[in-house]
Amino acid sequence: MSKTYYDPADLKKFGKITEWSEDLGTKFFEYYGKVFEEGALSAREKSLIALAVAHTEQCPYCIDAYSQDGLQRGITKEEMMEAIHVGAAIKGGATLVHGVQMMNKINKLDG
Repeated sequence: MSKTYYDPADLKKFGKITEWSEDLGTKFFEYYGKVFEEGALSAREKSLIALAVAHTEQCPYCIDAYSQDGLQRGITKEEMMEAIHVGAAIKGGATLVHGVQMMNKINKLDG
């Protein structure tokens, strides 16, 4: 088996981040838990958003966690892939729209 930089077993260690900063780690997990509670968005919708963001942020741990969470919440493979495409379109658009900054700079330098 080939070794990767990201060890899938490390996902299970996530809760241990409180060991070196208990106050901040605890506050983060309280916030994280609150964010994923049912609210204006369902837990299912939040899971789908989290999966798309996990891909745009390229976090393998989050991808693993929210792929599994999504399946448990009844999110279909097709819904997951569509959400990833939405994330990719936004990420691509956000990259390209910054091209306007380059165009503005070049126009000033050429001007």
